[in-house]
Amino acid sequence: MRLPVWVIGVHAAILAMAACLLVLDRALPPDMGRGTEMSVVVTDSGGRALRVFPVEDGRWRLAADIDRIDPAFIAALIEVEDQRFYDHAGVDPLAVVRATFTSARAGRVVSGASTLTMQTARLLEPRPRNLGSKVVESWRALQLERRLTKDEILELYLSLTPYGGNLEGIRAASWAYFGREPERLTAEQIALLIALPQSPEVRRPDLRPEHARTSRAAILTRLAEADLLTETRAEEAASEPLPSRADFPAEAWHAAEEARRRAPGVTEIRTSIDGGLQAELEALARAEAEEAGTDVQVAILVVETESRAVRAAVGSASRGRQGGWIDLTDRARSPGSTLKPFIYALAFDDGFAAAGTRMADVPRAFSAYQPENFDRTFRGDVTVAEALQHSLNVPAVLALDAVGARRFAASLDFAGAHGRIADSGEDEAGLAIALGGVGLTVREVATLYAALGDGGSARPLSWLEDRSDVDADAPAQALMTPETADEIVSILRRAPHPGGRMPAELSRGAPRIAFKTGTSWGFRDAWAAGTGDGFTVVVWVGRPDGTPRPGVTGREGALPILFDVFDRARRYAPETDTGWGRAETPDVHAPPAPLRRFGDSLPPEIVFPPDGSEVWANEEGRPLVLAGRGAGRLSWFVDGTPAALNGAGDPVWLPPQRGFYTIAAVDDQGRTATARVRIRTSADGPAR
Repeated sequence: MRLPVWVIGVHAAILAMAACLLVLDRALPPDMGRGTEMSVVVTDSGGRALRVFPVEDGRWRLAADIDRIDPAFIAALIEVEDQRFYDHAGVDPLAVVRATFTSARAGRVVSGASTLTMQTARLLEPRPRNLGSKVVESWRALQLERRLTKDEILELYLSLTPYGGNLEGIRAASWAYFGREPERLTAEQIALLIALPQSPEVRRPDLRPEHARTSRAAILTRLAEADLLTETRAEEAASEPLPSRADFPAEAWHAAEEARRRAPGVTEIRTSIDGGLQAELEALARAEAEEAGTDVQVAILVVETESRAVRAAVGSASRGRQGGWIDLTDRARSPGSTLKPFIYALAFDDGFAAAGTRMADVPRAFSAYQPENFDRTFRGDVTVAEALQHSLNVPAVLALDAVGARRFAASLDFAGAHGRIADSGEDEAGLAIALGGVGLTVREVATLYAALGDGGSARPLSWLEDRSDVDADAPAQALMTPETADEIVSILRRAPHPGGRMPAELSRGAPRIAFKTGTSWGFRDAWAAGTGDGFTVVVWVGRPDGTPRPGVTGREGALPILFDVFDRARRYAPETDTGWGRAETPDVHAPPAPLRRFGDSLPPEIVFPPDGSEVWANEEGRPLVLAGRGAGRLSWFVDGTPAALNGAGDPVWLPPQRGFYTIAAVDDQGRTATARVRIRTSADGPAR
């Protein structure tokens, strides 16, 4: 039986219309751009918000998650805005008929027929409010229903709906007015959050409290009529005070910026930062900076040594101080003497020295470079351990000269500390690295000291809780052997503690810290770096513009802060053994014979009579016994004439008369020490 022509025509028209709609749907999809541009929320390791970043024009627009919104709010929203939300396909015909009938009877628009889906379409593509826009919104609503689930449409609506000013979405409004996420809301809060989007600017509680109170009461009455609240509870909620506008979280300012950089495109970023420790250290940095001076800044980095997770990062003491907007943990500065432990570590691994190896701390020139100690004095024969504990410069440069400045710089680079060194063809010029002649950041110094505290293995720092910002499969770089790391740690633990601090060995429960300080040339930077009790800490104090702070050293300006940071960090440490995991290195013992002296032996030194002294001649004619020290047997001369030897083989000299004489002592290598002395007799008057 053949179908009538008109039936075939109707079917053909329907198919053609469906095909056109399908083509139109694919050719002109809804613009989802605004629905994908969300504020970034950075949280600490426990999920507490640290900082929220606005989107364009400074708007706060946080992505909504229906599973993290109070179900009572969702039920109330659907009751007020779109009771058939889960039943229609984007446009509600019954609502259209009802709105048309009531408006026609009243002679004006009484109620609208916009569904939540249509409102979402309008939020995605704002248009003037007219009949043509309604048609477009209806079409877009149908398109959205084809592409998204009901929950996804709700989340999109609750992310974009305006709440007055620069607030968009329920989460932004909840933070601004209640200071928290909308996971649990009271009746008055639910009513306010439903009333505000209906007329955002008119009903703002911070600007127009009377309108806000009236509209909130109307919503509460409607919820009571729908049996979502009791009348008594609605009346109580209506009498509650209105909230004021609060600031969005802005803690861990620089750390949050670093986390956002490491997780591009992610709107919910959970960092490894411990929020409690971060807050304490921000307060500590502010207090220390205020005490140090108006233009002084403090930067602090705390790393969990085993995992390399950054637990606290203070980029500056305050953004209100000079240079405060700069993340000073990521600015290269001269590290002073903080690199000396790693110079000796390389010398230990190369077999050049050990902790007990003796070195000459005496004036010495390396081509055109002549280092001197901070206090401009020299201590003669010292062990490597003593040289490191007291930060002597000449022994460190001697060790670096043996290791090789370029090789040392390369080892730092492989470990993740990419030093900024002026290019030079002379290796001697690079010897200044030992005294801070290289630019390193606080983060890079922390990478080195974390390796020192972890058996010499260097790995990158991680800022995200899931460690997605580092390559988990990348092998660790061996900066030094575990044995050397233990030996360096043992030396640094016994370094002189800051004033008012008792060494850990003498105080039960005190942090066992291996630490080193550093002061850059001209007192521009004060550093303290340490590792122990499961943490690695680096502190930098200085002026952001690099101007000097005369007389302020790392020991005075940064080391006390370092110990305060360790005190606070220990309170946030997990309940695990934070010991070193390896046996404590014993006190420095005598090294094997080949390592008992580093490099050249000390030149000879005259002990008696000392240079510049006045000596009274013995009236009984007994000679003076000359005394000195040096390599091997010393040969003695007085005004060029060899001194005699007594029966015991000691050099002796009997001055023939009063006057000035030059005494010389020469060692087996031909090195000479001289002393100019004056011999006095009774003819010069009584001895004083």
